[in-house]
Amino acid sequence: MLPLPTSLPFPRPTTILFDLDDTLFDHANTARAALANSTTGLPEFQAVDLEVLYQQYSEILEEIHPRVLAGEFTPVEARRLRFQRLLAPYGYATTLDELDLFVVQHYGSYQRLRRPVPGALELLHALKPHYRIGIVTNNRTAEQQEKLAQLGMTHLIDALITSEDVGVPKPNPHIYQVALERLQSRAPETVMVGDNWTADVIGALEAGIRPLWLNRFGATRPLPHVEEITSLEPLAATLLAITGQQ
Repeated sequence: MLPLPTSLPFPRPTTILFDLDDTLFDHANTARAALANSTTGLPEFQAVDLEVLYQQYSEILEEIHPRVLAGEFTPVEARRLRFQRLLAPYGYATTLDELDLFVVQHYGSYQRLRRPVPGALELLHALKPHYRIGIVTNNRTAEQQEKLAQLGMTHLIDALITSEDVGVPKPNPHIYQVALERLQSRAPETVMVGDNWTADVIGALEAGIRPLWLNRFGATRPLPHVEEITSLEPLAATLLAITGQQ
């Protein structure tokens, strides 16, 4: 289905959907901080640029994560494979015991260092009294529930819709249809805010939902008629972009 231009007249929204990772939860900077913490003091990484290491990590994650969602790997198996591929070129964690120790320590750091995207909590607090709020995410339910609790967002969300529960990931429009059903909303009265162009923008368009692309890292916008924001701050500007109201 071809995406519809978002310049079509949409009713005032009643429901706001959000992606979680890198939309409300700052995965990118949390992962950077965890990598820095995990490699500090290791001689193999003294001359390695953290941003280079993070980009390598991200590419491997993007490749393996869909295979976890498809059931090809368990989360534990995926973490081991991910870091085996990341660390091997640097000559670190050459034994399985070393690898498993690194994985456990790194994931512990990643969990402790989780932080919201700047402005996310303030935005949810402002929206909650007036709109139904849902999370639509390509991930495991338990992990996303844990993140929401740690970030102090659980009570601000009316429904969590995961690809694990629904059985299909974004951009499949079925996951959006499930979200609409759970929130008792209609597509034309719903806005989807997300950072992933394919999953969040194209998926929403194909479900008849108005997308708002959160482009935090300066990517090129493939469709100029899709609305774009680069931050969740300042609050008034973000509310205006999402709802038409300040």
